[in-house]
Amino acid sequence: MRSTLTAFLLIAFTGAALAQQVNEPPIQSPQDAACREQARAQVFSAANPSNLSLYDLGSQIYHACMASYHTTGPNPDRKDRRF
Repeated sequence: MRSTLTAFLLIAFTGAALAQQVNEPPIQSPQDAACREQARAQVFSAANPSNLSLYDLGSQIYHACMASYHTTGPNPDRKDRRF
């Protein structure tokens, strides 16, 4: 009984993981790949005071990581001016 339940859960989680990978867009840059790996590594250990789903928490980690790459460009203090 226990081994049947374990096998069922293993198949369910594997199927869910494969389905999630299919829905991901292709990797666009080295930074994108690094931020995806960081989100995957931290999603189960990150603080979650808002009680977000794992997908939303991973998305939050990913977007924070990508934002850190965008602020480290050649001139992060530059302000765009329009005349």
